[in-house]
Formats: sequence, structure tokens, C-alpha cells
Amino acid sequence: MAYHLISSPTFLLAQLLAVAVPLLLLLLYHGSSIRRRRRSSRSAKQGGQLLPPSPPALPIIGHLHLVSDLPHVSLRDLAAKHGGDDGLMLLRLGAVPTLVVSSPRAAEAITRTHDHVFASRPTSTLSDEILYGSSDIAFSPYGEHWRQARKLVTAHLFTVKRVHSYRCARKEEVRLVVAKVREAAVAGTATDMSLAMNTFANDIISRAVSGKFFRAEGRNKLFRELVEANSDLFGGFNLEDYFPGLARALGFLSRRLLFLRNRRRVQETHRRWDELLETILSDHEGRRGSVSVDGGGDFTDVLLSVQTEYGMTRDHLKAILVDMFGAGTDTSSLVLELAMAELMRNPQQMAKLQAQVRRHTPEGQETVEEENLSDMPFLRAVVKETLRLHPPAPLLVPHLSLADCVVDGYHVPSGTRVIINAWALGRDPGSWEKPEEFLPERFMDGGSAAGVDIKGNHFHLLPFGAGRRICPGLNFGMATVEIMLANLVYCFDWQLPMGMEEKDIDMTEVFGLTVHPKEKLMLVPKVARVLQLLVNNSIVQVADRRDSRSIMHVYGLFGVENCMQRV
Repeated sequence: MAYHLISSPTFLLAQLLAVAVPLLLLLLYHGSSIRRRRRSSRSAKQGGQLLPPSPPALPIIGHLHLVSDLPHVSLRDLAAKHGGDDGLMLLRLGAVPTLVVSSPRAAEAITRTHDHVFASRPTSTLSDEILYGSSDIAFSPYGEHWRQARKLVTAHLFTVKRVHSYRCARKEEVRLVVAKVREAAVAGTATDMSLAMNTFANDIISRAVSGKFFRAEGRNKLFRELVEANSDLFGGFNLEDYFPGLARALGFLSRRLLFLRNRRRVQETHRRWDELLETILSDHEGRRGSVSVDGGGDFTDVLLSVQTEYGMTRDHLKAILVDMFGAGTDTSSLVLELAMAELMRNPQQMAKLQAQVRRHTPEGQETVEEENLSDMPFLRAVVKETLRLHPPAPLLVPHLSLADCVVDGYHVPSGTRVIINAWALGRDPGSWEKPEEFLPERFMDGGSAAGVDIKGNHFHLLPFGAGRRICPGLNFGMATVEIMLANLVYCFDWQLPMGMEEKDIDMTEVFGLTVHPKEKLMLVPKVARVLQLLVNNSIVQVADRRDSRSIMHVYGLFGVENCMQRV
């Protein structure tokens, strides 16, 4: 789950101007903080300490006016103009000192050299209310609870063995998507790839959390609604993100008068999450005796089986489950959508990927299986290149310094918020050849980025962070993305809607909880020739055997109408 730290400046100023009294109080608060900061700055310089470079700021709002509607882009540009050669820049976003990290060297200093100092998270009333006192993995402050929760998920939920155990579930969900897209291919209609991939990613997580009967009572749809509600709330304006002192001072007023509607939305969203998760936990408790930690079962089964061992309360388990949805749905669906968009914009790359996937999928096989993926290095290269250009959370989740620290000769005070601009790292001209171009070949053997991974070991490619706070569900997410993308290009050839060309695909971004394309990706599927031959052979074989079960299987895979056209 990404944390929305920076709202649109226009929206921010409109919010502030709408409340005159708080602004007057803010001015008084800011004046006193300025005096304290100047005294601190003078003493720091006298002590030989140097703060990171910073552009000129305005009273009250600091540098907020310099941040555009696409913060990752404007922060990259600001760092290039006002930051140091080492990629560090200090901003004041409202009243919050914020260190912006824009180079691999600086990212390594924060997430490896001084990882223990920058391992915490900023406090957030919103995450406290939605995530049971911020007791999840992503937002929890650094401490014993976070260590135990992190240990739990890495040791029991996201091990290689556990991720592999869900391969059959992934296979079934992929087949459902393929069948649905095939219907569109037979009808000659466009597929909304944005919706299809979001639904697929949500259903994968729903199944992992709630078991194979997750569609019962429409739970998968309810999960998707709640994830969208979280996105709206975390992606909106929150006063404490910029003026925490003022937010505390005006706590009563903001709760009772100014933001009453938003607070009601927060409470209602939390209530709905709690009701759904309580139902799931109760359902699973009825069959706990049949599930072992290392055996079968879904995420909820595992969490309940180790709850006592790790000192987790019921609310802690719920917070972890909410995290699973927030992190898993948006990330996987966006990578799939943007990979398809880039492949459509670069037809030579699409042809190369399809050739490799189809060459290494055994003849007569209806879909790509996970055991086939090891022979498809270009598929992994396409995923890496998509993550390089389009990290779903371009500013990652902010860190918080727990103590004074010296980074590359600069003094970083305790309590400083830290933003790592993963988007800027992925387009750093000092690290990448032709950084603005979609070139998956760079990750292949002999390429300029051969051997570079996405696991936090190479600091110019950090789509999931690095160090203690790296995303623990990375392997689960990549398994989901790779098998779906492989089947999309294996089963279908893809065209743009009539009248569109490659250059017409809109890659404009909208910043929110994650960065989404502004426009939906609409593509027209056509059943690939390799599968047209397969369906012909299947129908002939079925007709020879007169096997009704096989007939229904073929109909389910290829569509009744498509099969009838070929008989």
C-alpha cells in the first residue's frame, strides 16, 4: 500500500483558504516555529553541521507551491535544480521537514547504511483509524510490534513454499480471465484492460485471504469496493500530513466542524472493513483444527494458527489483512495494465515477447503454466522494465528518522520525514541508457542492466523499496503478474480500437494512493492462431470420443459460439 503524502497544491490551498480562523492560528504557530528553526539552524551551523540544500520557501506553506499535480515529476525536477550532487534535497511541506532522495547513492545511504535510523513511519490519524492503530505492516512505527508482524508474514505468508502453494488458485483465476476475454474476441468487442486486471488482482488476493469460496455472498466485490474507499481516503487531503501541530491544536474543531463529512466516511469505511473481516475470521475459526501452519489453507487460516505465538490480537490480524488488499490489488493490476500499454506502444517488443512465450509453451497446452515461466527471461525483463518506468507507488511509503543522522556529510535531524523518489531513480540518466525508452533488452544477458533485480539490492531500481521496509509480498505479487501477462500474450493477439494508433495511447498519469493512467486502456483481443488450431483439434478429438465432459470443457475454454463456427 502506498501512502499519499502530497496532495495537489491547488486543492491544498483551496482547503486552507476555506478556513480563515485556522489560518490565523497557523500564522501564529508558524511564527513561533520559524523562530525555533532559526535558532536551531544557527546553532547547527556554529557546530559545523550542514543541512541538505533547499530551494527558497514561502511563509506558512513552505515549498508546497513548488509541488505539481504529479509530485514525483516535480520533485525530480526540483532536485535536479536545487538539490545536491548526491541526490539529497530538504523541503518544508507545510510545517513538516522532508528529505527528498533522488539518487541511487542517497537511496543506499537511507535504506542500507542508516537503515536502522530511518526504519520508522510518520504518524497518521487516518491509518490509526482504518488500520487498527496503524498495527499493520506498511504503516506501523518501528518497534517490537512491527518486528513481530513482519516476522510473521515473512516466515508464514510469503515464503517461496507458500507462494508456490497458490499456483493452482492462480491458474484457475487466469483461466477465468482468459475465458472472459475470449468472449470479447468472439464478439469482436474491446476489453477494458484496466477493469479486467484490477478485478483479476483483487480476486487473487480475495482467494488467498478468504479461500476458494470467496465469491460467496459477493465478498470479492465488497473487497474491491473497500480497497477503492481506502484509495479515496488515503489519496485525499489530510491536514496533519502538512501541519501536524495545527491539526492537534484544532483537533476538536476539525473533528466536529471542518472535516465532519470526511470523518464519517473514515468511520463508515472502518466499520465495513471490520464487519467483513470479523465474518471471515469467525468462519475460519470453525475449521481451524484441520489446518496446519505448513499445510494447506489460506492467509486467514495461517494467521489464526500462529496468532498466539506472535502475540497478535484479533485487531492486529485484521490490520494485516487490510494491508494485503491495499498492497496486492493496485500494484499487480497497474503493472499488468501498464505492461500491456507499453507493449502496444512498442509492437516489436510485443512480437518478441509473444514469440518467446509461444515457443516455450508445450504444444497442445491450452494456457501457460507456471513451470513454463523459467524458460521465458524476456517476460521477466518486460515486467522489470515496466516497474522501472512506472513504479505503482513512485514515492514509496515515507520513512521517518528516529535520531539525528549524518548522511553524505549533511545533518538530518530526528523527526525528519523521508521520501524516496523511486520514479526518479528508475529514470536516472547516470544509471540507465536511454532512460525514457521502453527497452526490456537492457535486463537480458549481455544488456546494460543484466543481473539487476527488484529486490532492493540495486538502488537505481526500487519499485518495492529496500532494507527493513521492503514490501514483504514482492514474490507473491510477481508470481501473479508474470503468469497473467504470459497468458495474455499467449492466448491472444491484440489490436487497438478502430481509428487508434500506437502514438494515441494516453500514458498521462493521475497521482493518488498509487499512480494510475488517466484513461482506461481499451484493447481488442483476437484469439491467437496457436489456440485456433488447438480448438479445432480439440473439437475433432471430442467428437470422436463423444465425451460430454470434454465437450463442456472445450466450450468453457473457447466459447460455445466460437466452437460452433469451427464444427
